[in-house]
Amino acid sequence: MATISLCMIVKNEEAVLGRCLDSAAGLVDEIVVVDTGSTDATREIATRYADRVCEFAWIDDFAAARNFAFAQASMEYCMWLDADDVLLMQDREKFLDLKRSLPASVDVVMMKYHTAFDRAGNPTFSYYRERIIRNTGRPMWVGAVHEVIPPFGQVVWSDVAVTHKKEGAGDPDRNLRIFEARRAAGLHPEPRERFYYARELYYHGRYEAAERELRTFLDEGGGWVENEIEACRFLAYCAYQMGKQDEALQALLESFRFDDPRAETCCDLGKHFLDREEYRRAAFWYELALTREREDRSGAFVQPDCYGYLPCIQLCVCYDRLGRRELAEAYNLRAGQYKPEDPAYQHNLIYFAEHSG
Repeated sequence: MATISLCMIVKNEEAVLGRCLDSAAGLVDEIVVVDTGSTDATREIATRYADRVCEFAWIDDFAAARNFAFAQASMEYCMWLDADDVLLMQDREKFLDLKRSLPASVDVVMMKYHTAFDRAGNPTFSYYRERIIRNTGRPMWVGAVHEVIPPFGQVVWSDVAVTHKKEGAGDPDRNLRIFEARRAAGLHPEPRERFYYARELYYHGRYEAAERELRTFLDEGGGWVENEIEACRFLAYCAYQMGKQDEALQALLESFRFDDPRAETCCDLGKHFLDREEYRRAAFWYELALTREREDRSGAFVQPDCYGYLPCIQLCVCYDRLGRRELAEAYNLRAGQYKPEDPAYQHNLIYFAEHSG
């Protein structure tokens, strides 16, 4: 059976750290917690669970902190979690099965990461992350923000999921501060860093600056294809915010030069036309979304609703507006197969019942 060191970096996480470590209890063979400057009870909580609690002076570099944490590990594999992550009961059981059956030749285990949820708790945003990594004894993390371990050796994909259960807003400006400090220090961004910097600018309402960074990212090349597709979507979002509707549409269509349409982009295009009451054209894109195959292992940020529920509920609207009520009702029933308790689906059931005559 593989042996695993859980390696965490934490700061002021007293509200959630115990919950995280409780969910990991009995799954790993060693727990290493690295504190980066807590002023609350985080360190005291960590000592109740961890085999080793260390300190690392924070230097605005997540990769550096995670590499330090991995360097403290003594088991065959290292695993990372954030303090507001948990392993749900069904995933704990699958995790133990994975651990028992993991071939000795495996270097990296990719696991699902669920980060957003609907009212029923179903994931609405997820992607795979490198979660269990062979302990090579050398630094592996790269990236001061949105740090990552580039895949190496034999990689396996697991359906075990880590669930992100964020509590509170945290520091919404932290990532942007780090990116801009690196710029001020004259550090030239790699393509991936530029992409994430542009996203931070967008989230902070700096749409013109985000647009410039996204365009540079796409024009210079060298980015990962899923980031390039996502960059086109964010270019569109920036354009909408600046009132440039035609440019938004062009940005979404530009994504097709990188690869076949993703369902997420098809839904963006459907919304573009739906918002303009061009229901026939909107329906085209929502129907196309339903034909796209969901590929979680692409590493993209997957929005599961775009592969079923969302196109169906919007097609219900489109065909109702086009006077094709029977088809609209059929799509609503199809949406209900994905989310039977969804308020929009339930509302439509009443609507169609009231208008059945």
